[in-house]
Amino acid sequence: MIKEKKPGLKLGVTGGIGSGKTSVCRVFNALGIPFFSADPEAKKIMDNDKSIIHHINSIAGRDLYANGSLDRMTLANLIFNDNSLLKKVDSLVHPVVFEHFRKWETEQDAPYVIFEAAILFESGASKLVDRIATVVAPVEERVERVIQRNKLSREQVMDRMRNQMDDDSRIKMSDYVIYNSENDMIIPAILKIHEDLMKFINTGT
Repeated sequence: MIKEKKPGLKLGVTGGIGSGKTSVCRVFNALGIPFFSADPEAKKIMDNDKSIIHHINSIAGRDLYANGSLDRMTLANLIFNDNSLLKKVDSLVHPVVFEHFRKWETEQDAPYVIFEAAILFESGASKLVDRIATVVAPVEERVERVIQRNKLSREQVMDRMRNQMDDDSRIKMSDYVIYNSENDMIIPAILKIHEDLMKFINTGT
């Protein structure tokens, strides 16, 4: 009988929109550490899970899949202007994302794994991990990154930022901070975290 792999140490990586979380995770990945990104996983679930699709349409009060796929812009405009709707959608999607992460984690063969999420604390995902690293970048750099990447207006980016926890609050609840402005070197910071985690895994200290 093949035993299911026992889950090991889990590092949560978080930070506000445009902070550069995925870039940080790619560096960890180059060190042989797999990462699970909550946001793309949530998008897949919202596109393919029939129960979730039904409930999203019910919450929105209209068919947001009329063109065959989720009208993300309409949904974003609805939920970012109505906190109660945002909470309803989150309470639908987050438990399924967590379930997918738990399954994914058992399939990995690495000293530790990473759960990457913009709203690690707000969603309750912080309870799934053992250590947390917050990625921080200046607001203006973050705004520019998101405008270029997502083709959003400045006001749309600021709306999303206002709906997320501020950096100071994240930092207070984190074990590590990675500064990711244009003037910062993220690789030495990531290597230090990696060494710290490997030391803990190997020696317990």
